[in-house]
Parts: sequence; structure tokens; C-alpha cells
Amino acid sequence: MSSASKCLVLFGSLTAASLSGCVMVPVASDGSPIYPLATPAYPAAVAVPVPTVQGPGPNFMQPVPGRSSRSTGTAPPPPPPYYAPPVEPAAPAGPAAPASLQARLYPSNEVATETGMLSGTVTNMMTGKGFFQLNYRGEVLQGEATRVPGDDRRGMASAYGQRGTFMTCDYRMTTPYLGTGTCSLSNGAQYQVHIGG
Repeated sequence: MSSASKCLVLFGSLTAASLSGCVMVPVASDGSPIYPLATPAYPAAVAVPVPTVQGPGPNFMQPVPGRSSRSTGTAPPPPPPYYAPPVEPAAPAGPAAPASLQARLYPSNEVATETGMLSGTVTNMMTGKGFFQLNYRGEVLQGEATRVPGDDRRGMASAYGQRGTFMTCDYRMTTPYLGTGTCSLSNGAQYQVHIGG
């Protein structure tokens, strides 16, 4: 095909497309045009109301009455009383989430006063166990705390540092977030400890 023929075909296509038109005419479901609307599309005598049920209510999930009960003029049966859907019982609460608490150690003898007050963190796992950490003269002491069997409030704790310093504590929790006790270090320093608050 020559370039002149291609140009002629293209020109003819553009001319035909620009001269064509499209008219939209609205039609009813039976195919008859409804514009202009001279008569109602559906006469009122033929219209039948259709009952609907929406969401939870007195007729929720009830069968729709048949056509015969609607057309005879008899009243439909009264709806059954509304019953609220059953509520699932609450699941038993699991253990509380771990709580991170501040621990403050106050000197209670001469050796401890050389260092002064110490502070550390205690993580109460809410399972009878906990973990704690504190810095003593540049040495990080880490350890764990455990409840004493038979006493849900009393506990023992032990910690150890990378340079060999160790600490033991005896404490009593008044709540899972508040407690007091005493701590002794391997160098003889003794402290009163306050947990939480």
C-alpha cells in the first residue's frame, strides 16, 4: 500500500468519525423509550409493596410473609419478641503485662555512705519472678528476684557484676508496683531499698 493510499484511508476515517453522532435515549426494561414521559411507566394499581427486613430488630431473620397473606388484607401475625444475641462470657484474664519499676537504694551503714544513693530498674514479670539491674561504682550488677514459696509478697533477689561484686536482697511487695527491703553487697555495704513509687 502506497503512502498516498494510507493518507487517503486515514483522512477518510477521520472524516467519517467526525461526521458520525450518537444519541442516547432512555428506555424501560421492556425496551420502549421513556422520554418524553407521557404516561407513568408503572401504574399505581399494579405496584405491590415488598416488605423488607433491615438489621437486628423484631423481624430480623424472620421469613417474609407470602404474597397471599399480603393481598387478602389479613393482618400478618405479630412478630416474635426480640431477643438480644447471646453475649460470650469474658475470657479469663491472663497474667498482667510486665512492669518496669524504679529501685532506689539508700545507704544504711558507713561503707554504703562512701558511694551514696544508688538507683536501678526492676522488671516485675507478674509471674513471681523479676529481673533487676543497677550500676555500682561503674560495675553493672544484674540479677533476678523470686517470690518466697508460701508468701506472695516476700521475695529474695541476687545479682552479680562482671568484676565479681555480688549483692543479695530481701524485700516485701505491698502491691505488684510498690515494695521495700534491704540489700547487702559483697564489700559490706548495706542499703534500704524502695521499689516503685
